[in-house]
Amino acid sequence: MFDQKFVWGVASSAYQVEGTDPEDGRGEMIWDDFLEEGHGYEGQTGAVSCDHMHRYKQDYALMGNLGIQAYRFSLNWARILPDGTGRVNEKAIAMYRDMILTMKSHGIEPYITLFHWEFPKALYHKGGWLNDEVVEWFGNYAKVVAEHFSDICTNFITFNEPQCVVLLGHLTGEHAPGIRVSIRDSFRIAHNLLKSHGQAVKMLRAYAKQPIRIGYAPTGGVAYPETEDPADVAAAKSVYFGFDNPMERWAWNVSWFSDPVFLGHYPKEGLEKFAKYLPEITEADLELIHQPLDFMGQNIYNGYGIRAGADGKPEYVERKPGSPVTAVDWPVTPKAFYYGIKFLCERYPLPLFITENGMGCHDNIAPDGRVHDWDRITFLDEYIGQMQRAMEDGADVRGYFCWTFLDNLEWDKGYKERFGLVYVDYENQRRIVKDSAYWYQKLIATRGGSLSCNDICKEILFLDPVCTHNIWGGTKLREEFNYPVEGDDIGECWGISAHPNGDGSGRYGAYAGWKLSRLWEEHPEVFGNLDVDRFPLLVKLIDARDDLSIQVHPNDSYAKEHENGSFGKTECWYVLDCPENASLVIGHNAKSKEELSQMIAEGRWKEFIREVPVQKGDFIQIDPGTVHAIKGGLLILETQQNSDITYRVYDYDRLSNGKPRELHIQQSEDVITIPAREPSECIIHTKNSILNELVPLYSCDLYSVFHLNLEGSMSFRQKYPFLNMTVTDGSGIINGQPIHKGDNFILPNEFGMVELTGNLEAVLSTADHIKEASNEEYMERSIRRVV
Repeated sequence: MFDQKFVWGVASSAYQVEGTDPEDGRGEMIWDDFLEEGHGYEGQTGAVSCDHMHRYKQDYALMGNLGIQAYRFSLNWARILPDGTGRVNEKAIAMYRDMILTMKSHGIEPYITLFHWEFPKALYHKGGWLNDEVVEWFGNYAKVVAEHFSDICTNFITFNEPQCVVLLGHLTGEHAPGIRVSIRDSFRIAHNLLKSHGQAVKMLRAYAKQPIRIGYAPTGGVAYPETEDPADVAAAKSVYFGFDNPMERWAWNVSWFSDPVFLGHYPKEGLEKFAKYLPEITEADLELIHQPLDFMGQNIYNGYGIRAGADGKPEYVERKPGSPVTAVDWPVTPKAFYYGIKFLCERYPLPLFITENGMGCHDNIAPDGRVHDWDRITFLDEYIGQMQRAMEDGADVRGYFCWTFLDNLEWDKGYKERFGLVYVDYENQRRIVKDSAYWYQKLIATRGGSLSCNDICKEILFLDPVCTHNIWGGTKLREEFNYPVEGDDIGECWGISAHPNGDGSGRYGAYAGWKLSRLWEEHPEVFGNLDVDRFPLLVKLIDARDDLSIQVHPNDSYAKEHENGSFGKTECWYVLDCPENASLVIGHNAKSKEELSQMIAEGRWKEFIREVPVQKGDFIQIDPGTVHAIKGGLLILETQQNSDITYRVYDYDRLSNGKPRELHIQQSEDVITIPAREPSECIIHTKNSILNELVPLYSCDLYSVFHLNLEGSMSFRQKYPFLNMTVTDGSGIINGQPIHKGDNFILPNEFGMVELTGNLEAVLSTADHIKEASNEEYMERSIRRVV
């Protein structure tokens, strides 16, 4: 969660949104010729763009209505100073002042960027950034800005992404002015940019009419570690601030453009690598560049994975096939956001503002007239969640500016790329608020509380089960349910289990690889914060090729005293399949304790046990103290307490590894209920023929069990603390996820609507009668977990 002082804003630049007006007095800038001469997408230019210069009053009202707190925008140097120096365009001053006052009237704090690539054409013809006089030119521009705007604005940023100015504008020629200078000249351009930054800071402070705050907004892709291993983290950090790029792309670098500004010196590794290309760098230059700043900015969109190699050197990690990318083909890497923020805050001693972050999407107007940009919402949710994580780990982040508010001219890419929270129809300048803008509005209003990372994980929790080999087991769990287990003695599949003897693991998503017991301990909110110290249920599939032992389970009080605090074991069975004339052992015939002991001692088993006929679809409740046994040939789904306490009364004198299996006569006699319940009280002959409904089978203080027979489609609201589900036959789709026979998963707390399609049968269960822990009990459990 974010505090009240955290700044939530949006960002843009002048040329990308403003448009032009023949009466506005603006001077020409380098992007005018560059795009008009056809160097951009489909010949598109910024002549009109969003026409923001004529529509800013409506645009700021829209910002205010969406709860935007701050707006980072740039001034057009060539609009204010048409010749780059000298004469001031008073129309531009008036327009920008009115912009600032209008946004402030809507509760929006202005953050002025002096240079977002709007270089005056007149100065380009004098040598541009290669002319050392540019330092004074830019300083004079900063003086004009301070004189005309510092009375109504207190936040200033000198440069936006100087790396792009050098690399894209002067090395590759992709951006204006579209030239390719020598490597040596590119370093002079970079050095002049940094000196211009320092001179601007001096002039802003000297001529400001009130105390102001100044920052600087570079960029760069983030090297992030493949794993959390300290060796990988160190390797990634070294690459992030290092110099691996080839010389023709040397300027895509973080430390060369940040160390002099924030630390007062160029990085040693760079000085050594670039020595033959460097201009003269004096102590006076470094003193000028290293002016006192109030904050650092950083534009972060994506990154690349790094690991430590066997020799300790960093290795670049290929992304997995199918990894997500944006509509502009940039990798989606939320982890890069966390580590970029972390690494920057560890290296530089200033508070950080994220001055740009956002996503280009293929946005379209839907038939309902709206723009549903779920990809952008997912992107922002993941990235901002990682920013929160970095702040929780100590990073001093003061604000976040989403790129961008309005769809606009994306430089040489024209209007084909849409990054805005608001859709712009360029044919008629209509604005349509996208779903992501409403999402951002809620994020701001809740101070981050609406982020997924601050909510219950609502993913379906698919589990990889644990299968066991048993003396009485068979092969159906492999052959019919496709569990990847070898052998002809596979007795049980612990499909949903957090028991130490068979702890299932998350298969996909946020909790992939997590044991269910760990998830229960660390995120009890997923299961409704129930007041119980372990996941309460265990769901099994049982394939009995041969008869199971005659056995009995204790209740909770007996198990707690005699079995090291374990749960007792209440369970129930749903018969998935069985042969004709099948039966189960349920109960016994002893009338007294003495008769019980005598029958057991004398081995009068046929006389002792009750065999009850069963058929497919029968439900049997087995309370503690009930003598029972599953007979050979039955396939059972068992829902039980999370316990593995079983007392064997008789095992047919079978041998396991040459020895008789252990019996538990004394414990059995302690817990067997006398007299036994009548079988009719234990068995429900369901043969569920009701379609597309959750049919209740049984409910007690420990669990509720349901059967589902799906043909076609149905939906229902998941209203329980959690809902276990095992697909026992067929296949279908649940909320977009394909499911098949043998799948085991959990629908978490507050999951919402469940939408099912297909032809399948399933057994579901929950622990809905266990109360939710109070705040005090929840805190006590949390403290116990920490201890």
